[in-house]
Amino acid sequence: MNPKSAAFVTLALTASLPLLAQDKAATAISGSPAPPSATSAVLLNDWLRQHSADFKMWDLGGQVRLRYESKENMAVAGRAGAVDFGASAVDNDNDYFLTRAKLHIGLSPADWFTAFAEGRHSSAAGDERTPGPDRDALDLHQAFITLGNVKHFPVTAKIGRQELSYGDERLIGAADWVNTGRVFDAARLRYENSDFWVEAFVSQVVMVRDDYFNQPNNYDYLSGLYASTRTLIPKQETQLYFLARNVQHGSPNVIGAGQPPFLSGAVPRDIYTFGARVKSLPGQFKGWDYAAELAGQFGRYQNLRHEAFAAHVAGGYTWEKAWGTPRAGLEYNYASGDGNSKDGTHGTFDNLFPTNHKFYGFMDFFSWQNLHDVRLAASLKPARQFTLTADYHAFWLADSQDYFYQVNGAARTTGGYGINAAAGSFVGSEIDLVGTYAIKPYAVVQAGFGHFFAGDYVKASLAGSGRSQDANWVYLQTTFTF
Repeated sequence: MNPKSAAFVTLALTASLPLLAQDKAATAISGSPAPPSATSAVLLNDWLRQHSADFKMWDLGGQVRLRYESKENMAVAGRAGAVDFGASAVDNDNDYFLTRAKLHIGLSPADWFTAFAEGRHSSAAGDERTPGPDRDALDLHQAFITLGNVKHFPVTAKIGRQELSYGDERLIGAADWVNTGRVFDAARLRYENSDFWVEAFVSQVVMVRDDYFNQPNNYDYLSGLYASTRTLIPKQETQLYFLARNVQHGSPNVIGAGQPPFLSGAVPRDIYTFGARVKSLPGQFKGWDYAAELAGQFGRYQNLRHEAFAAHVAGGYTWEKAWGTPRAGLEYNYASGDGNSKDGTHGTFDNLFPTNHKFYGFMDFFSWQNLHDVRLAASLKPARQFTLTADYHAFWLADSQDYFYQVNGAARTTGGYGINAAAGSFVGSEIDLVGTYAIKPYAVVQAGFGHFFAGDYVKASLAGSGRSQDANWVYLQTTFTF
């Protein structure tokens, strides 16, 4: 490791020492700790409520997250000639330190009304990406009201700037791993009883722009119906959904022409997604668990007919009485690609607004598009406060007539990447190791390592511009919630 990397590691470790703490076991599997819910009674709330009953209607708190990352042979955005796995003279290494701070205030003067606001400040030090996608000075992350109480009436509403999370977040999620996260300006209406809930929503994604007040993309609408039940089929959660993404022609230049990719809106489309998701409930099958999701799409992508499909299936077994309660699992993910760019039909699955970091390798090379992904997963808890996970992924393009897509859904088109049917379909494999150490319920420290073995597709695609090489990634993260 070079001296600059060592300096960042030292800084990260120093900052981590007072924050060693706990996280839920599930967050170790995903590789990124989940924030507490908006109404969690944690350190500050508990202290205030112990001193005065008047604070029971208030929710005051926040979160500070620090993360150091070291990336080797992973493209540095904005650097000419830099591509993932490229071994040319261009420097593909990047070491940086991310900080994210959130402060929130909530008020519930009645059991049927809540107002909530949350500010966020995201910064990056040493990041050589230009411009930096992880920087966003003090901004409004969430601001919403909730109306109703299911104890008295089954219909509730939530209106304002808010995070959206449905299912496992394969299609709609808060992308919490990202230093700026993802929020929507949205209105949600929910019906809920003891057997099921169904939610209708309409939203616009908020564009993160440093040094400006973040605004929604008024040309990009996401709406839908999402329903869930745990009684229709015993011992499992069953969910059905219908989602619509309608993007108008003004979207690509919503902020202005010539902006970097993460500030440009999506191209026009009217895509409709219908699907189903099932997942076994915890502890129902004597150590066995399963999950599956199927999604189909139709509509228009620019001036093309859109028809696409995606699938996920997973299963595992936990030795509940063995030391460390080890778990082993097998998973397969598929998303269609476009087999013929000249037939008038667009076949690449639209990943919508997911939290992809949790699913297709923690090194964040892939999205749920034009993909075959076989995943082997294992976890172990050597102590109550310590969780280890290990994942192995093998990746292929679903169709070699389509692109290798990035984690943000954009196609790789530079440095030799493109539609390279002769390059084969095997992209490569990835190993991820993550450790989570927990002491207290309000903080967590987590470290991870990833190595990507470049496959035939990568080697052949980059052969014209120089040889390819494997990539490495290391991170250390601490999170403190108060």
